[in-house]
Amino acid sequence: MIRVVIADDEELMRGGLRVMLETQPDITVVGEAADGARAVLLARTTAPDVVLMDVRMPVKDGVAATAEITAAGTATRVLVLTTFELDEYVFAAVRAGASGFLLKRTPPETLIEGIRTIAAGEGLLGPSVTRRLLGEFARTSPPPPGPEVRRRLDRLTGREREVLLLMARGLSNAEISRLLHVAEATTKTHVKRILAKLALRDRIQAVVFAYDHGLVRPRPGEPGEAP
Repeated sequence: MIRVVIADDEELMRGGLRVMLETQPDITVVGEAADGARAVLLARTTAPDVVLMDVRMPVKDGVAATAEITAAGTATRVLVLTTFELDEYVFAAVRAGASGFLLKRTPPETLIEGIRTIAAGEGLLGPSVTRRLLGEFARTSPPPPGPEVRRRLDRLTGREREVLLLMARGLSNAEISRLLHVAEATTKTHVKRILAKLALRDRIQAVVFAYDHGLVRPRPGEPGEAP
């Protein structure tokens, strides 16, 4: 069973999500939180696989709650639910360690599949949204990789580094496979090895890692590889 905590300050929203999720044979709701502080507490005491996290909540907002949950080093992952696709809180939540985000108006079947995806250890961020998010990240000029980051990068093969940079441009596994003329299963294997070698949770964090350490920078219209 996939154990889920629902964190949203609107009781009606929480109730609707609970009813929808508990119709699924593989999902169970283990708690509800009306604020971020309660969400953190429930994450500690119930050990959910996924926390559905609203970003704008009282006491402690979703960004701060996400940072606390992910910093604990547990297997719990955060899926942010937001009203607006480019809400400034979404950028902060991804940096804080969220494994993905969906709009609150997302169709029920998409949300359910998203929960399963997050619980399976995958990131959930569409390629087009990735490009827009990274355009926001890239407004700053990150420093070049330091010695520790370079040591981590040295663990990657040439092809793995190439896949990392393509991920950072917002390409999906299918797009990367077509570009490199390899099977999609091969690309998935590369992604898993990249995450393991860089000690990252999912592909979203790998993309943020690439931008934060100056491995990529924006080109006109989309993120691109630094020379």
